[in-house]
Amino acid sequence: MTGALLNPAACAAFLVGAFTLAGVSQTAWLALPLSRRFAIPLDGGRTFRGRRIFGANKTLRGFVIMVPATGLSFAALAGLLEGSPSGRTGLWPGASADYGLLGMWAGMGFMLGELPNSFVKRQLGIAPGQAADAVYTRPLFGVFDRIDSILGMLVALTIVAPVPWLTWAYVLIVGPLLHASFSLLLFQLGGKARAA
Repeated sequence: MTGALLNPAACAAFLVGAFTLAGVSQTAWLALPLSRRFAIPLDGGRTFRGRRIFGANKTLRGFVIMVPATGLSFAALAGLLEGSPSGRTGLWPGASADYGLLGMWAGMGFMLGELPNSFVKRQLGIAPGQAADAVYTRPLFGVFDRIDSILGMLVALTIVAPVPWLTWAYVLIVGPLLHASFSLLLFQLGGKARAA
């Protein structure tokens, strides 16, 4: 995928739209009792310096839905746009299947993006699902809890396709608001311990 004539706003709108669709799928999945079968910790219970690497909340459960849901969302949205009057003007070139693969890669980046933040919080003694309680770490982790996945997704995309810097800016402004909305919804559905 080349960067010829990419429209940063169109790319950002596409990413936000596709991840919104995938987020709806993830929210529905995590509310299902069936999803609990995949609550297998990514760290396998291993520790580093006597503390869990990622903690009990980072499991296969989210990966099972988010990676394929993002792939399907990218492919479906690309297919819908292809049939529209303006087509995919300003977006990355490629067939819908290419978008599906790009979406799965972006979904993987989104999910992996949470892990460094979780690792640091575990090493600081912050329990999974809990907020930092120190005056200086609470706002810091409050921000990182909202953007870690988004940064992971943007880095993953940038590895395989050009992503304009303005697309990064737009997504980093709008994305955390959507992330907060999905977190609140998951909390209300009982899928998260806190609305963060």
